[in-house]
Amino acid sequence: MQTHEIRERFTNHFVRSGHTEVPSASLILDDPTLLFVNAGMVPFKPYFLGQQTPPFENGTATSIQKCVRTLDIEEVGITTRHNTFFQMAGNFSFGQYFKEGAIKHAWSLLTGAVEDGGLGLDPERLWVTVFTEDDEAAQIWQNVIGVPSERIQRMGMEDNFWSMGVPGPCGPCSEIYYDRGPEYGNEGGPIADDNRYMEIWNLVFMESIRGAGDKKGGFEILGELPNKNIDTGLGIERVACILQGVDNVYETDLLRPVIDVAEQLSGTKYDAGTPADDVRFRVIADHSRTSMMIILDGVTPSNEGRGYILRRLLRRIIRSARLLGATGPVMQPLMETIMDTMTPSYPEIADNRDRILRVAMAEERAFSKTLESGTHRFDETAAALKSAGGTQISGEQAFELHDTYGFPIDLTLEMAREAGLDVDMDAFHASMEEQRARAKADNKAKKMGNRDDSLYREWVDANPTQFVGFDELTHSANVIGLVRDGEKVGEVTAGDEVEVILDVTPMYAEAGGQMADRGRIVVGDTVLNVNDVQKIGKKLWVHKATVQNGGLDLGQTVTAEVDEAWRHGARQAHTATHLIHAALREVLGPTAVQAGSLNKPGYLRFDFNYTEQLTDAQLEEIATITNQAVDADFAVNTIETSLEEAKAMGAMALFGENYGDQVRVVEIGGPFSIELCGGTHVSHSSQIGPVAVLGESSVGSGARRIEAYSGLESFRYFSKEAALASGLAAELKTPTDQLPERIAQLTERLRAAEKEVENLHRQQLLSNTGAIVAGAQELANGRKLAAVHLPEGINTGDLRTMASDIRGKFGAADAVVVLASKAGGKAAFAIAATEAAVDAGIKAGELVAAFGSHVGGKGGGKPDLAQGSGNNPEGIDAGLAALREQLDA
Repeated sequence: MQTHEIRERFTNHFVRSGHTEVPSASLILDDPTLLFVNAGMVPFKPYFLGQQTPPFENGTATSIQKCVRTLDIEEVGITTRHNTFFQMAGNFSFGQYFKEGAIKHAWSLLTGAVEDGGLGLDPERLWVTVFTEDDEAAQIWQNVIGVPSERIQRMGMEDNFWSMGVPGPCGPCSEIYYDRGPEYGNEGGPIADDNRYMEIWNLVFMESIRGAGDKKGGFEILGELPNKNIDTGLGIERVACILQGVDNVYETDLLRPVIDVAEQLSGTKYDAGTPADDVRFRVIADHSRTSMMIILDGVTPSNEGRGYILRRLLRRIIRSARLLGATGPVMQPLMETIMDTMTPSYPEIADNRDRILRVAMAEERAFSKTLESGTHRFDETAAALKSAGGTQISGEQAFELHDTYGFPIDLTLEMAREAGLDVDMDAFHASMEEQRARAKADNKAKKMGNRDDSLYREWVDANPTQFVGFDELTHSANVIGLVRDGEKVGEVTAGDEVEVILDVTPMYAEAGGQMADRGRIVVGDTVLNVNDVQKIGKKLWVHKATVQNGGLDLGQTVTAEVDEAWRHGARQAHTATHLIHAALREVLGPTAVQAGSLNKPGYLRFDFNYTEQLTDAQLEEIATITNQAVDADFAVNTIETSLEEAKAMGAMALFGENYGDQVRVVEIGGPFSIELCGGTHVSHSSQIGPVAVLGESSVGSGARRIEAYSGLESFRYFSKEAALASGLAAELKTPTDQLPERIAQLTERLRAAEKEVENLHRQQLLSNTGAIVAGAQELANGRKLAAVHLPEGINTGDLRTMASDIRGKFGAADAVVVLASKAGGKAAFAIAATEAAVDAGIKAGELVAAFGSHVGGKGGGKPDLAQGSGNNPEGIDAGLAALREQLDA
């Protein structure tokens, strides 16, 4: 049975029983505790936490949620059932059925006949576990379902009790396992061997409230939940593994084709008796799918957050392919294969193929450069180690290659073996553990930062705010809530910082990149200045305000007023953002997709996924098309319609956004721009005024940013630019249109003059080298030493040049040159040794280190030439004296 069919059977089973089908949320949600959605219940957290009332008919739901977990990424390919991306199928009950209902639903799907829509698993091969103290669940399994007592096992808090890791809902679990047979391990059920007995479904009976505690089980049960809820999770990949008769989740119909392609690219065979190679094949298959799905939801590689996870996954693919023997690019065929296997379940992949390929292939090119720099650094490290007679690369050096240069430890080990060296892996792992400990501490801090929105639930459920700001800027409203310092209050007075909740508001709440309106709430002599408006639960507008005069009571009728100048500027910038997006796609093509935006009065920035720097010509064309659209006076129309109809119209949606059934389409100039958007806009494009495109820049690998002014800010910008150009023209006595050519001429003359001065400076320095050679000191051991404290202002590069020139003048003699100078408030120094001195055991790099200890610095280089710098130039003379003594020994 194919994976896509398993998904379909699961959904149909629960829809037939009255559950509401909920589409998978994006992998990226507005949740400060998560980089990615990592469990099927995550989109339902507000309902389980009591922050919102479930909107589902019959109080039940079902979904197949895409998930990503990367905390144990090193286990991928080693275990037989671990994927970083997986599909979690679940059914949820919010106060409706409980243990018996959940157990019956699961059993009937798993064991139901295939012709009746079931999965057809042999009930004799299914085992279950229950929480140690959960007699009720054990009795249901035995007496209602008929599972023999010997196939029902009890486990403790660590295995069969669930919570989110923080105070809140919790409860016992019951897990369902499939016996894969004696060839996979020992008899005795899940307690004896969880490899032979594969967990496929976890039923969570959410019935209690837990208190604080750091460890699983180290917390107090505070009481029962008002409503007992059900949260289950069936692993689609694991069920596919069983139904398709393969050994592990990497060999199912979705991932095995990727392994086949990897075989062709590398010339190495999978399952050929080399376990290390098999792990690499599985890593390639798993990470190809995870990376593709993450890119699909709008993430691009970077050095932090989600982008860092994506970058790590992509680079592990490339690394694994290289270790298997691949020598050329691999990303395109791997990504194309995984997109082919996943598109039946996720049709949106088809519309994003080019963008996904562009991002993945750009990272492959970037990593190729990383490998070059890392290889160069490794060669330097290995050469220095060998010259010193060492045989082991330190753990710190290996970690530096990994952390600073992005050089995988596997490649370090491979190259070390080729060079006849070892790597101190114990010290390397110690450095990695320190890094993981820091990451875990940071993750814990984020987890505890989860906002408690339960304070607002009463209003979210009963009094969603009516927004009238598309048509009106002033409106009367009733004060239905006041919050001060995190507590509900009945009144506020002058000077208070408050949150005001109104039943009606014309003020736009921050969303979709558009900043919130500014405005006032007034009644009589009372004035509250509104400086921010935020949404909670997508239903409730919270006005953050300062009481300027008077006081305000709960229940009062007030007037809410939008700052008209602010709104006008915000509308100009937001509509200009849509025009720039359309112009961008016209110039760069459909793979340039919005990745974020910010617009406020007079200013906008627009982030988009693209891997190459824009040329001046492209940027000028984007600006021209944008302003042509302004000049065309396009009508700006808004249409309320269904999501499906909007997609049929060609409306663009943002990645990571979850849209409802009804959406708002903003259309500008017919087909010129059609996007899903809930923001405020001008009614005609000419009302935007001129748009000044300031430039574009990189905001991470595969992501670019355009910044622009709109309206009066744009006019002011152009005026300043014109004044600057006129001033330069007058100063240079050149017509404005000839300024670029004139400035280029002056720049070239300046460069030539600087080069001439530099040459004269170098000649002057080198003219003194003869005197330095003549004044060299002959040491007691016959070695010649030229150790000189030169005048201030000579930098390290010039010192290196001088030292090399002086060394040459000593010919075949055993001689050492030490030059130092104070430059830029620091000590600069260089040391050179003749061939005879090197043969006698002199190493310039070691001398640099010794000298550096006197000037608070360090340096490095080769045995015959090295250089460095330090923060204490006052120690130069002491350093020279110490080297004289050392070299005379």
